[in-house]
Amino acid sequence: MEYFLQQLINGLTLGAIYGLIAIGYTMVYGIIGMINFAHGEIYMIGAFISLISIMLLESLAGGSVIVALFVVLIVAMILTSLYGWALERIAYRPLRSSPRLAALISAIGMSIALGNYIQLTQGARNKTLQPIVQGNLELMKRDDGFTVVLSYMQIGIIVTTIVLMAAFSLMIAKTSLGRAQRACEQDRTMASLLGVNVDRTISLTFVMGAALAAVAGFLVVLYYGVIDFYIGFLAGIKAFTAAVLGGIGSIPGAMLGGLLIGLIEAFWSGYFSIEYKDVAAFAILVLVLIFRPTGLLGRPEVEKV
Repeated sequence: MEYFLQQLINGLTLGAIYGLIAIGYTMVYGIIGMINFAHGEIYMIGAFISLISIMLLESLAGGSVIVALFVVLIVAMILTSLYGWALERIAYRPLRSSPRLAALISAIGMSIALGNYIQLTQGARNKTLQPIVQGNLELMKRDDGFTVVLSYMQIGIIVTTIVLMAAFSLMIAKTSLGRAQRACEQDRTMASLLGVNVDRTISLTFVMGAALAAVAGFLVVLYYGVIDFYIGFLAGIKAFTAAVLGGIGSIPGAMLGGLLIGLIEAFWSGYFSIEYKDVAAFAILVLVLIFRPTGLLGRPEVEKV
């Protein structure tokens, strides 16, 4: 029971990070019907910006750790959002009326370019960071000494994810930007005729997805303390899988898919061979899509006539 609870905590923490990245995929697909395969690299850039910002602040006069981390998070979100905005302007907007294959190839090209850009500017070696947020809560203890631990960093990741999901859901449901996004999702041409600035709405969608990816990158830097230029590819594939599993185009589905992928990896690694944890995650995805092609919370597309 104790070991199960520990793996549950670990899986929820990892799944929350996947879910934040997956939202970027599902938002872009929901509005323009395209998969942003460079989104994983946007997350990776957010992680590097967070790491560099933390190192710069450490070299300056000391102060409150919480304030410093909040400043780093804001800087990472702003700078990473600029990358997301540039990605949309360069790789997507010129090809919006082209066949989807053209935009797909452009996104893959941008993914490779951004990965090599970070490799050339930051090097190919791992970048490490000493633990900043330390401490934990001991929840349970077994007779043999095994202790169920919930670290403060895990609490921070889960709470941050819940707050962002709540704020995001309210924004989509209550604000004019959210209404514009839902209008563009249904019919971009009609939304444009009714006065919605489609270009601005799509750009802001990329910016918001990049900002969430930056939050995920910031949390990964603090939680694991090790990053490299390749983390974007691996996390991007997992987050895309989470978005498809939950139902591509559904924001709650993206978070649910992320949590499921994280739990599958954690439990498989804990009870079976860790080498096959990715196989288990993709096997579950295949099974879900066989019986529910739209994903867990996805809705079937209705063709407009």
